[in-house]
Amino acid sequence: MGRREELSRFLKTARGRIDPEEAGLPRRERRRAKGLSRDEVALLSGMSITWYTWFEQGRDVQLSAPTLERLSTALRLPPREREFLFSLAQHRPPPLTDPTSESIPPSVQHMMDSLSIPALVLTQQWTVIAWNRLVSVLFRDYADLPSEERNLFRILLLNDMYRRDPEEYREMVQRITARLKWDYSQAARMDSFDRFIEDMMSRSDTFRECWETSEIAAHLEGIHTASVPGVGDITFRHTSYSIEQEPGLRLVLFAPMDARSTERLHLLDD
Repeated sequence: MGRREELSRFLKTARGRIDPEEAGLPRRERRRAKGLSRDEVALLSGMSITWYTWFEQGRDVQLSAPTLERLSTALRLPPREREFLFSLAQHRPPPLTDPTSESIPPSVQHMMDSLSIPALVLTQQWTVIAWNRLVSVLFRDYADLPSEERNLFRILLLNDMYRRDPEEYREMVQRITARLKWDYSQAARMDSFDRFIEDMMSRSDTFRECWETSEIAAHLEGIHTASVPGVGDITFRHTSYSIEQEPGLRLVLFAPMDARSTERLHLLDD
């Protein structure tokens, strides 16, 4: 089955399961089939009946992202089906949306808690919303911080502990700003992100300079050393991964760099 044929089947199924009266449409005495008709879908999504009919029939009709969003709303598509519609229609994922809440699926927290390495979850704007025990032991206990102070970018940029070596600090700011630029380009709520950027510029000339360069990084990796009293230095390589259930969130994992770091980390995991 081709992509257009699957799109046609999917749209017919989606409109067929919606009760017209629940969608706010007047009751019709006679209906040939259950669900919404094509003209009702067109009405609810702000499209012409001809354009929608051609689209559902699998013709080579290109719809804009805003039109697909309206169609997703009209068909009451859940997040996964919305992504499916965009993938079939535009050969790419839909624009990211804000996470429905600052929480993660229980399965992700369970996975992090079962790991023997530090792990945390960030929003697009770098707010830490979940972490495991080793993050609290090695870096900081985010539970002790008010929710508005759990932004990792703000911590890295403004905390004096990261400014001890000016050269290393500038290199770090360049790296994380290049990634923040990518996150900014993908943001669902630009107004909130704009306020965050303005606040960081007012607090750090280094950030302002780095933001005004053209460096962009779609993926961020790095090396970080944690000094643990009674144990010694533990060096990690960190990298991040998108969470499939919530594409706007990412999981950051910290893996020990060498045998000595692995040994010392195991002492904390006992």
